[in-house]
Amino acid sequence: MRLTFLGTGSAMPTGERFQTGLLLESEANDPLLVDCGSGVLHALARTDVGYEGVSTVLLTHHHLDHVADLLPLMKAKWLAGTTDLTVVGPEGTRDLLDGLLDVHEYMQDRLDLVVEEVGPGEFEVGAYDVAAVETVHSMYCLAYRFAGPDGDLTFSGDTEATDAVADLADGSAVLVHDCSFPDEVDVANHPTPSQLGETLAGTDLGTVYLTHLYPHTDDHHDEMLDSLGDRYDGRAEFARDGLVVPVTHDPDVAEGGPENRPPQGDAPDGENVE
Repeated sequence: MRLTFLGTGSAMPTGERFQTGLLLESEANDPLLVDCGSGVLHALARTDVGYEGVSTVLLTHHHLDHVADLLPLMKAKWLAGTTDLTVVGPEGTRDLLDGLLDVHEYMQDRLDLVVEEVGPGEFEVGAYDVAAVETVHSMYCLAYRFAGPDGDLTFSGDTEATDAVADLADGSAVLVHDCSFPDEVDVANHPTPSQLGETLAGTDLGTVYLTHLYPHTDDHHDEMLDSLGDRYDGRAEFARDGLVVPVTHDPDVAEGGPENRPPQGDAPDGENVE
């Protein structure tokens, strides 16, 4: 499998990172888009797959920074003449799509649209074998593990640091995990690096990629990695938009790329953040 980070940002745009989106490719399966935040449609257009090549979207949850480009994706596919689309997500995904199409009535019946809802457990999405657990977030959210021939990929979605996600990820070649703020920010619904490191301690993982980055992480990447490393002794780095990662346990093949550092911002302490 191959993972492309389409968007590694958050609900606060920086101009450097799109909102959440992952593209998963496999020789045996069609491409799979996981989440579709603002900017992801543009990022998809920069790939060889393109938005025309995506026929399945899997959502972790329904916050705007994970679904904002879903309807624009649907319109782009209709205009391109690639009208097959399956949207899979947690409970409420049908209501989400119905609501979007109620507001934009001219898009109704433009696509051969299939909507499916999933929950914790094991299932198949676009021929990918997937396992899911519920996360701890301000909205119902699922983390997913995707089975691959050379190693598994786990994506946390949005969550606080939890044993359930750590257990789901244990043994994965790649873990993509929300780590939105440095330690000095008191925030709910997302982990700081020290919290994440404590939770991942003792797990067997290939590489951990930190994502869903608020502007407050800028100029703090080194200290965040040090804080994580004080508690978790595995390999970790920051994700960046456009980074392509082979999902494999082979460390020579799995080498990642350089960081992308967005401008610094300010965060209110103690805030519940999406």
